[in-house]
Amino acid sequence: MAKKRVYGGEEPGVLARVSESSIVQRAKNVAADAKFVTKKLLYSTGMKAWYVGTTFIILAVPLIIAMDREAQLNELELQQASILGAPPAQPSYK
Repeated sequence: MAKKRVYGGEEPGVLARVSESSIVQRAKNVAADAKFVTKKLLYSTGMKAWYVGTTFIILAVPLIIAMDREAQLNELELQQASILGAPPAQPSYK
């Protein structure tokens, strides 16, 4: 029986035959699909992180600053009341 001659009269190597197999081709396709999905997922996750971050900066940071300012004013009033000798006022929660 005659052997198949390729590449200048030599038989193809094991690596060449394995890379042409259907299992290897299927694995390459799966890897390419996984790369595509991962790239899309990272892009959309990055966009969502941008939206959450900018929303936090616009809405939550001013609220935190206002609450901190109010806490400082309350603390200053308590200090002034204690210096003047007045009994400290109990905070009223309604």
